[in-house]
Amino acid sequence: MSILGWILGRRLANQEQSQRKIGVFEAVPAMGLDGLGSSAYGPEAALTILIPLGAAGLGYIGPVMGAIVGLLAVLYLSYRQTIAAYPSNGGAYIVSRENLGRNASLLAASALMVDYVLNVAVGISAGVGALVSALPSLHAYTLWLCLGILLLVTVVNLRGTLDSGRLFALPTYLFVVSFLTILAIGVWKASLSGGQPSPAIPPPPLPQPTGSVSLLLLMHAFASGCTAMTGVEAVSNGMTAFKDPPVRHGRRTLAAICLILGLLLGGIAFLSARYRIGAMDQEKDGYQSVLSQLAHAVVGDGVFYYIAVGSLLCVLALSANTSFVDFPRLCRMVAEDGYLPKPFAMVGRRLVFSVGILYLGFATGLLLVVFDGITDHLIPLFAIGAFLTFTLSQTGMVLHWVRALRTEKGLNRAGNRIHLAINSLGATITALALVVIVIAKFREGAWITVIVIPLVIILLRLVRRYYDHLEAGLREPGKLNLGNVQRPVVLVVTQQWNRMADKALSFAFQLSRDVIAVHVARLSGEVSDEERAIRGRWSKDVEAPAKAAGLRPPRLVLLNADYRLMFEPLLKEIRALRGEFGGRTIAVLLPEVVPPNWWQYVLHTHRARRLHAKLLEFGGSDIVIISMPWYIEEPRIEVTH
Repeated sequence: MSILGWILGRRLANQEQSQRKIGVFEAVPAMGLDGLGSSAYGPEAALTILIPLGAAGLGYIGPVMGAIVGLLAVLYLSYRQTIAAYPSNGGAYIVSRENLGRNASLLAASALMVDYVLNVAVGISAGVGALVSALPSLHAYTLWLCLGILLLVTVVNLRGTLDSGRLFALPTYLFVVSFLTILAIGVWKASLSGGQPSPAIPPPPLPQPTGSVSLLLLMHAFASGCTAMTGVEAVSNGMTAFKDPPVRHGRRTLAAICLILGLLLGGIAFLSARYRIGAMDQEKDGYQSVLSQLAHAVVGDGVFYYIAVGSLLCVLALSANTSFVDFPRLCRMVAEDGYLPKPFAMVGRRLVFSVGILYLGFATGLLLVVFDGITDHLIPLFAIGAFLTFTLSQTGMVLHWVRALRTEKGLNRAGNRIHLAINSLGATITALALVVIVIAKFREGAWITVIVIPLVIILLRLVRRYYDHLEAGLREPGKLNLGNVQRPVVLVVTQQWNRMADKALSFAFQLSRDVIAVHVARLSGEVSDEERAIRGRWSKDVEAPAKAAGLRPPRLVLLNADYRLMFEPLLKEIRALRGEFGGRTIAVLLPEVVPPNWWQYVLHTHRARRLHAKLLEFGGSDIVIISMPWYIEEPRIEVTH
């Protein structure tokens, strides 16, 4: 097996597609890691905004997270309906395209693409932040740790969704069990102590208040905390990954993710206020995440703490997996509509859309480098894309049910009215939340997202414009045009006279009587001994046999490469031939050595391939490029006994 095969696994056949589908067990790690992992940085982001209030800020974290959990419940009901209405793929792009039109679908696609990249960057940086909390000595290596984890997640997803779901199942379920246990123990201790439990390890003291509460501050805290819901749409976006029946598996996966996330958000907010836990500055030494402080306060510094924090690190770092599952599928749909390059729609060796995975990994790596892998730097850019797609998806579903009410009668009408009411509520609430998020985060950096999304739309339209132009040029109705069936002028490019050049010239005579051999060398202005030798050998070995066979001898053209660039004099010669043979096709024949082993490629100059690229760039409808491979046979070793 090759190195690539060892890393990515064997190439899968098309008929194995059904065997690569996932159920609820694999879907929760594959599609829920984003939502579950966001329980770590969502509440912390809200607490960060409340820092100016000091200890008084803890009194507001409960209402803020309560509003977010309520919004989560509305989104669960809304997307439960979306999954049933669009069982093949019910993401915002499809729903918007079918109900709101092309412009809305491009807005949804752009917002999702930006949000998926940000999700990977925030998830990985938050995971490394959790690691640095437990091992402060690693603080200086934050960026490198982020890039290493990104590489791991990218490679695992190139192996396929099923593999990533199974591989990430252990840390996902370990995280869920660990922190639900910690929350249960913490709530139990708080109830026994009358709401003021004694921490096993006291959290760092809260800062002194430097400001007062205001509506804008609470809106800002709500906007930052809403980053906890960015993975809710993942299930509806990835419906094609589920085994049959997809609606049942999709709904159960969505229910599990939303239930666990709701319990985590509510429990973290409750215990943060009881144990007096606040957010810390991630860029300063001694930083501890909110969940690390919470685990310390509830269970101390024993083995269970490190198991819980270790699982948290894994889930946060691997929460990027959700984007790696959904982003390539979104790109495939957009590419099939002609708004992204066609390679995004091609299935790779493991039946996944490899180009989308690789692009997501590269874009995220660039973002992590720009922002030094710090979560707090990335959070302001986050959630706008997610809530924009929430709003578009829910609005599209409203129109879907309105259309259904106009066309369907009988028993369906009552059910459709309920569906319409739920999606209307979801559209209204997510739209209001989007306005709050944009206003609250605009100055902190959200303006970057507001600018980037329209730029992405422009890029998508430019791609579609290119494909439309290409299709218009290729679409030529009518019968085959046989008006010009002249044989081409064949230009054979030779490096030296050998068996490979002999084979190329022999083939050229099969195509045309007009054959020209071009030899590019470094020649002086005067006729040199080298030039005399080439022409003498040509007359004896080429012209004489051609005349004997009754063929017109090929013309030999010696070109001088003054600057050691072979393509320049060759392109000049082609321009001259266009004038000499106006209207006729010029076929350029490029002989090329094909080594039998991969390591032997470094022993060749690959001049023919570089010439091929330059000829393509030079272009012209009258140019045809033909590759003539020469295969090297391995020497046979005979063993005598």
